Amino acid sequence: MSGAAMGGAAMGTDMASAGATSGAEAGDADVPRIPGDPVCGMTWGWVGTRGTWATPEAADSMRLMAQHGVTWTALAYAAEQATAFSTDIPFDDGPQVGYDEIVGAIRAAHALGLRVCLKPVVNVADGTWRAHIGFFDWDVPGEPSWTEWFASYRRFILHAARIAEAEGCAMLCVGCEMVRADSREAEWRALIAEVRAVYSGLVTYNCDKYQEHRITWWDAVDVISSSGYYPIDGWEAQLDRIEAVVEASGKPFFFMEAGCPSRTGSAARPNDWTLPGAPSGEEQLSYYEAMFDAVRARPWVRGLMLWDWPARLYPEQDAVANDDYCPFGKPAGELMAARYRDWSARG
Repeated sequence: MSGAAMGGAAMGTDMASAGATSGAEAGDADVPRIPGDPVCGMTWGWVGTRGTWATPEAADSMRLMAQHGVTWTALAYAAEQATAFSTDIPFDDGPQVGYDEIVGAIRAAHALGLRVCLKPVVNVADGTWRAHIGFFDWDVPGEPSWTEWFASYRRFILHAARIAEAEGCAMLCVGCEMVRADSREAEWRALIAEVRAVYSGLVTYNCDKYQEHRITWWDAVDVISSSGYYPIDGWEAQLDRIEAVVEASGKPFFFMEAGCPSRTGSAARPNDWTLPGAPSGEEQLSYYEAMFDAVRARPWVRGLMLWDWPARLYPEQDAVANDDYCPFGKPAGELMAARYRDWSARG
């Protein structure tokens, strides 16, 4: 099936009928389903620096990723605003990948048989985490405001939505870990309505860890997703908490981000990519084992989009010294491939 046909098939599937489809695991017949699930996914290409996606090296990277049981990919790229208080997001002339690279990556993923979630993200150029982007609760003349920021963010996301529609992407992620912005319910609802006017696929929002129960507008999206960077010994408690949110919403759920650096100490703090520690494939493997065991025991978790697989992939022989999130060439990569193939076979 061509990439465009695959995206169209996913978009055309009725969510209600998908939810009624009986899965292979006992007791999951009533679990809401994502067309094309389980999401056996991997984020590819972050941060989407201009010139890194349209190269033979990037093509090889994506091909190797697809050989690890991956059936979905999030193509993630970041536009940069200057500070956490800036209201301009210059997405068409900044350091991020341009239109041709985005379209080329989508088509390359489709050619490999992958479903695509297009994931435009806003970053802050001075290094501040995007979760801290924020303004006064009310507009004040002469001060930067949520109204101004959402106007710029709207242009960025609608640009991505039009690409996603034209290229048959199965899903669009309209935001990632925007913790301070999460409370702006009216603005998010308005943005999602505008997205739906130009994009016919599945819409999701990637909330941050520990925030799943704080979003008040989950009914506006098709799929709930979050960043599941939970400590290795915290999965059960957090899944118990998230399950109540998913049940109340009636929406399908998957982890849009999850994973752990291959570094000593990271299993306890998987969200901290700056944590000091020696390279350790065994640490990452232990985390992957606990993560897969926990989520596979919960039929309502319809997949994982693991973090992350770079466009510029390190040589396989260097994997033992690599301490980042990518599992390529590491014990966790072998486990991921086996678990994903099993998950896809069982449904």
